[in-house]
Amino acid sequence: MRLLVGGYSPDMEGTAAGIGLLVAGDADAALAGATLSFRGTVVEAASPSWITAHPTLDVVYATLEGEAMIRAYRRIGESAYEPWGEPVAVGELPCHILVTPTADRLWVTCWGDGRIVTIGVDATGRLRDSADLPAAEDPYPGFGEERTPHAHQSVALPGARVATTEMGLDQVRFWRTGLGETRLVQEVVLPFGSGPRHMVWHPSGHLYVITELSCEVYVLAPDATGTWRILSASAIGAGLMPGDGAAELAPSRDGEFLYGGVRGSNTIGVLRVRGAGDRLDPVALVESGVVWPRHHRVVGDTLLVAGQHSDDVAAMSLDIRTGVPGRVRGRVEVPSPTCLLPAR
Repeated sequence: MRLLVGGYSPDMEGTAAGIGLLVAGDADAALAGATLSFRGTVVEAASPSWITAHPTLDVVYATLEGEAMIRAYRRIGESAYEPWGEPVAVGELPCHILVTPTADRLWVTCWGDGRIVTIGVDATGRLRDSADLPAAEDPYPGFGEERTPHAHQSVALPGARVATTEMGLDQVRFWRTGLGETRLVQEVVLPFGSGPRHMVWHPSGHLYVITELSCEVYVLAPDATGTWRILSASAIGAGLMPGDGAAELAPSRDGEFLYGGVRGSNTIGVLRVRGAGDRLDPVALVESGVVWPRHHRVVGDTLLVAGQHSDDVAAMSLDIRTGVPGRVRGRVEVPSPTCLLPAR
């Protein structure tokens, strides 16, 4: 399996030269294997910390985080890409890109200043116009010093809706899209200082939200009126350390388990989905095999973990019955990896 790797370059105190190529197992297989090989840089770019793919075209989009830009890249060979169109300026420290299901817009969340920017996409995958969405306001005024917004991720939901996390202000915001406009319809407030970071939309109709600062996973769902609310919350696992910060949340292939990465203690928390999807139970907290697990991805029975500070990617086997990752079966040096994306 081929995967593109985003990473940090020297402008963000990293060592990556651009978007890299990782091969896990057989390069032409649909699933990953434990034998890992890093094939170098497929296109030079300055800190492409997050990359995502167009759903139908051989085009990927990257956050050039230090430059506050988004750029499209087109595949031109087996392992080569080129810039496609002009970059588009966004907010400070863009950290995530969502391509809408209709593939006509990108949603960009910016950690540095909290901006959410949408960018048009033409029929060839090039970037067009951009627009800012309304800024978030702190739902906890008067709780101390003024807080800074930090938008972090967007997830597409059924019914032409998008959810975004506002890590700095402890909110999950819900938007309705379509008919040429985007409208904020609701904000769900999480506990003060929890720091919602990334989300997973589950087939059961629940939205799972991992919190960077409190290291929990919240379960959100709409009621009969369509109003979103918090149903439950669970710690990522027992044994976390002071100063830990959660990063990515990823589901198992069958949706029965969730995997939450924790930087600091460098662990992966395993949670089992219970009931109708409205409850999560911690199962295990295991070593991630890397330092600073920034991102991870489940591919079949393999968990691939990107170690931002150890400059490597590790492959761990998953126990299908318990969902718990086993020992590291493969490892390869990769410069400052921050994102893993299956490549076509």
